Amino acid sequence: MPIKTLTDALDAHHVKYVTMRHSCAFTAQEIAAEAHLSGRKLAKVVMVKLDGKMAMVVVSAVDKVDLDLVRGSAKAKRAELASEKEFASLFPDVETGAMPPFGNLYGMPVYVDETLREDPEIAFNAGSHTELMRLPYVDFEAMVKPILGRYSASAWDLAG
Repeated sequence: MPIKTLTDALDAHHVKYVTMRHSCAFTAQEIAAEAHLSGRKLAKVVMVKLDGKMAMVVVSAVDKVDLDLVRGSAKAKRAELASEKEFASLFPDVETGAMPPFGNLYGMPVYVDETLREDPEIAFNAGSHTELMRLPYVDFEAMVKPILGRYSASAWDLAG
């Protein structure tokens, strides 16, 4: 079952969602394969520190976070990846590394790559390494109120 914090918030906002169980998977690409989704259709959360404060950056599973783009958008002096040790305690009801992209429920800003808006749905980890959730992107954006921008270096951009 997806984490109660998330389902309670979605239910309170009358958001329709679908959950799916899959075999245990730890990387975004593995999860996409288990769920029979394109890596472009799965959102992954990358935890970063912006001037020492935690934030979520959400990009598609096939993309890499560009810390310079995030730093610029946040008007931060420093942007760096956070280690699991640094953020695990911030999500007591979530398996480490399986955070859903709802940083607002945990008191932190959420930066979402604008390419995720191209799909009518968003799919993501539902708090465990065996569950995925899908819901309308417009409902996600209305609830989370993310900071939209370009935050990724696409795998396709890197190959070319």
